[in-house]
Amino acid sequence: MHSILRGVATLFVATLLLFTAQARAADPPKFNVEQLDQMLAPIALFPDALLSQVLMATTYPKDVAEAAEWAFANRGLKGDDAVKAVQDKPWDPSVQSLVAFPQVLAMLGEKPEWVHDLGDAFLAQPNDVMDSVQFLRSKAKDAGNLSSNEQQIVNIEAAPPAPQTIVVTAPPPPTQIITIAPANPQVIFVPVYNPVYVFGPWWHPLFPPFFFPPPVRWGFGWNPVSTAIWWGVGIGVTNALWGGVNWGRRDVNINVNRWNNINVNNRINSNNRNVNWNHNPSNRRGVPYRDINTRNRMQQNNVGGRQEYRGREDQRAQARAALSDQVGAENLDRDALRNIDRSQIPQRLPADTGATARDRAAAIDRSQIQDRAGNIDRGQLQDRASNIDRSQIQDRAGNIDRGQVQNRAANVDRNQVQNRAANIDRTQVQNRAANIDRSQVQNRAAQTNRDNALRGANNAQQTRQQIDRGIASQAASGRQANVSRPAGGGTAAQRQRNR
Repeated sequence: MHSILRGVATLFVATLLLFTAQARAADPPKFNVEQLDQMLAPIALFPDALLSQVLMATTYPKDVAEAAEWAFANRGLKGDDAVKAVQDKPWDPSVQSLVAFPQVLAMLGEKPEWVHDLGDAFLAQPNDVMDSVQFLRSKAKDAGNLSSNEQQIVNIEAAPPAPQTIVVTAPPPPTQIITIAPANPQVIFVPVYNPVYVFGPWWHPLFPPFFFPPPVRWGFGWNPVSTAIWWGVGIGVTNALWGGVNWGRRDVNINVNRWNNINVNNRINSNNRNVNWNHNPSNRRGVPYRDINTRNRMQQNNVGGRQEYRGREDQRAQARAALSDQVGAENLDRDALRNIDRSQIPQRLPADTGATARDRAAAIDRSQIQDRAGNIDRGQLQDRASNIDRSQIQDRAGNIDRGQVQNRAANVDRNQVQNRAANIDRTQVQNRAANIDRSQVQNRAAQTNRDNALRGANNAQQTRQQIDRGIASQAASGRQANVSRPAGGGTAAQRQRNR
């Protein structure tokens, strides 16, 4: 029994190995240097940003074909307006970006198989693709056909150190890096040229370069005789050009701010200004990959991304929907708002426009508030607090001479106080009392409520209190007998009591 099972297992493994070997044998070989130079010749002299977006877009060949048809049917649209017009299309954003440049899509639409091969080469051999671009640019410069002008700025930089591991069959890495940028970042000129003339005598006779002159039906008015490179009319863009090339790593990246400003339905959540581009297999739309290694790598990335969020997508979607009802869907993506180009954010809506409270809240530039709070130098506040010399405050309190305060109180001359009381001219007081209009006093007394004056007269306790007060008053008078009184003082007091 065990021998039978062992035989079945051996047969299964052998069949699996045979199937794998046949599958690998069916894969085409890698693109060689001659093929790469042939494919990249028509776009090698594009500005770096436009070149990167073309390479990204070619990995979605079905989208490119549909975008070319749309651009031809809408030849009146270009730049950012054209990109915004295709936001509802099921194309990858890299493909949507190319409708801003009809000349590019006119070229890509002429040879679909070239687009397919170019995208597969970029996915499987990105380093070789970048090295081929640099080699072609150096050939054009040596031929005198690549330099700075009104349309572009060409710079030459030293190449990074070569890798320690060198493949014998691979061409040597470039010794210099040639970058191409638009002279005006908001006006893009797409160069159209014949590779045979621009790069000089072609060095691969068995693989002549591809050349796609602008089709007459597009109406670009191309003149192939005037110069080696035909520039055409500049295209004004603001956010449609968001790609870039990192020549040190030989890959492409994305400017997050510009991407989010134009791809409003497919934002990137990142605090970094630039992020690396990654191919999205979901946007491949069923187009097979050229080799099994690329296919497995893309499928693994796609499945891994799905498993990471599996089981949580529904809950997150429900939570986001509930939160969007409260604060507005446009306020949920705070990371994207931090990265928005603030110059493109509309001003706050005034109250007299009839805007709702939610509209006004959406227009608030929260990034400025966060920037202001983030720019507060708390270290300075702490330093100021820590630099307060509390010992000086304590010293000031400790240096108060309490003895001086006590001495001042002790030095008060009580004799002077008594003398002042003795020196009061009581005759003036008596004269003032004599001048009082007694009739007025009597009238006031007559108008008072005598019941209130006599209230408590029958109360023995109150009567006793009055007697005690009289005795205390007499005793106090005896103690003050040594104080001299003016003549007639007693008689005047007696008269007052008799009244």
